[in-house]
Amino acid sequence: MSNSNADALRPQQPIDWNNPRLRVAGLRKHYDQKVVLGGVDLEIYPGQIVALIGSSGSGKSTMLRCINLIEEISDGQIWLEGKDISLASIDQDAVRREIGMVFQSYNLFAHLSILDNITLALRHVQGKSKAEAEQIALGWLDRIGLADKAGSYPDKLSGGQQQRTAIIRAVALNPKVLLLDEVTSALDPELVGEVLELIRDLKATGTTIIMATHELSFARDVADWVVFLDKGVVAEEGEAAEFFANPKQERTREFLTRLQR
Repeated sequence: MSNSNADALRPQQPIDWNNPRLRVAGLRKHYDQKVVLGGVDLEIYPGQIVALIGSSGSGKSTMLRCINLIEEISDGQIWLEGKDISLASIDQDAVRREIGMVFQSYNLFAHLSILDNITLALRHVQGKSKAEAEQIALGWLDRIGLADKAGSYPDKLSGGQQQRTAIIRAVALNPKVLLLDEVTSALDPELVGEVLELIRDLKATGTTIIMATHELSFARDVADWVVFLDKGVVAEEGEAAEFFANPKQERTREFLTRLQR
């Protein structure tokens, strides 16, 4: 991102620690006898970036999918700005309009241009005019240096460019919470950096983000809070700098040592 575009981002506001944006209590998810989440508690505050780390199968992706109501939870409650969104009577589509989610596989529409991929939900979900939707989309594309790709189709973009477009498609809707599910894991190593740079820049806008990631150095540098999931439960959590410098649990130390070799 160029300096001029970065300067256009809103300065990050201090985190309001009094009112959690999202709260999860006793979240459980099981498939028949297989327990994937065994009772997770979590609080996310406006403007906070929380990194979920853990081995494959620890429950990171399942947790994000439960928060976005893609997966039906087995037990527990989820509140978004004080509203219980885990109630059976909740309008799930309305909730998903407020909680954006980006997957590792981009999920862009191959038959639509990059511009149309971004404006689709702005027009048909939020009811914005074509001109207004395109203004928003082009503004974001300019910020991430892809304005010249607006008319291109996804197959003409690199994996990193496609993933950045997928993230911007979600961010353009101004969600209350943005969920990122291992958004760099499908990318070649040389493309990972440009996606992580975008997430770093989003922090400056005050975007509230929960990201499942295996990029530990990035989590240490950018996240405010780190949650280590192990076998479906929170084994340890804490402020990022302290978490990585002084892990309290032996299981956490083993995990960090293994991945940082």
